[in-house]
Amino acid sequence: MLNLKNIVVHYGGVEALKGISIDVEKGSIIALIGANGAGKSTCLRAISGLVPLTSGEIWFSGRRIDGMAPERIVKLGIAHVPEGKRLFLKMSVFDNLLTGAFLRNDRAEVERDLQKAFEYFPILGERRRQQASTLSGGEQQMLAFGRALLSNPHLFLFDEPSLGIAPIIVRVISERIRRLADEGYTIILVEQNATIALELAIKAYVLETGRIALQGDAKELKNNAYVKKVYLGI
Repeated sequence: MLNLKNIVVHYGGVEALKGISIDVEKGSIIALIGANGAGKSTCLRAISGLVPLTSGEIWFSGRRIDGMAPERIVKLGIAHVPEGKRLFLKMSVFDNLLTGAFLRNDRAEVERDLQKAFEYFPILGERRRQQASTLSGGEQQMLAFGRALLSNPHLFLFDEPSLGIAPIIVRVISERIRRLADEGYTIILVEQNATIALELAIKAYVLETGRIALQGDAKELKNNAYVKKVYLGI
């Protein structure tokens, strides 16, 4: 479904990604793990069209997408749930959800996906008229997740969904990510919490200073001595 072919990205004079190649199959969960500054978020931003490639190619469902405007990439079916949520805090929960459907004209299907977001996270339905700023951090993460659902994507890009939220909410978010995959969606999950990432994923990539240091079956990487020592604290 998604192929990154030797992509290179620069921020100013810094080479943030140094020839990354990743293959993502439909319906799978792929994890990107690594320390701060490893290039994980940059990788997602490159897929979303938020940062340009210096070189390399990105293909999605048989179409080359690097160089496309971000809104075209969203319309093709890629939803990015960014680190920090990036909500419209003075708008209601309901209106924040509808921003995810901004590019859509299929009202009946939008209503279907709105109900799906409320099914995934009932608290959003209960608080639909509240300002997003009144939600807890975990509830705001649910809202960011729900907003992505409203764009009708095939591929979700999650950037640090467990960051700064309570463990009980982390479990809920993790369960919903697994449910997405069970329903046929494809997920790329960026996580500093390697334990969560490797439990959810089928395949994982370990990024270090802009390069892929390790890759393979997530369960095998979970038992890798280096990964256990450096990323799992074992």
